[in-house]
Amino acid sequence: IMKVLFICNQNQNRSKTAENIFKGRFQTKSAGLYNGKPVTEKQLSWADIVIVMEDAQRSEIAKRFPKHYLQKRILSLGIPDVYHYNQPELIDILKSKVNELL
Repeated sequence: IMKVLFICNQNQNRSKTAENIFKGRFQTKSAGLYNGKPVTEKQLSWADIVIVMEDAQRSEIAKRFPKHYLQKRILSLGIPDVYHYNQPELIDILKSKVNELL
């Protein structure tokens, strides 16, 4: 089973929702970049694929973890931070974008 790490800014809405809705299909984890427990090198190492919600988050990972950045497949979904946790519109967008990419 593919291991997918979902990352957004706070790990409250987008990546948390993604972790939940795809956990039957992949092994999933989620993390944030700007919260109390930001994403770690260990989490990045665990993942086969890293999925960020915005391009800026991909750049931030490159800055913080240059070595991992080069070794990992990091995909950006281009989903702005305007949704709530498990919001139906967010779930629809996540499903269609992830299905497109994987």
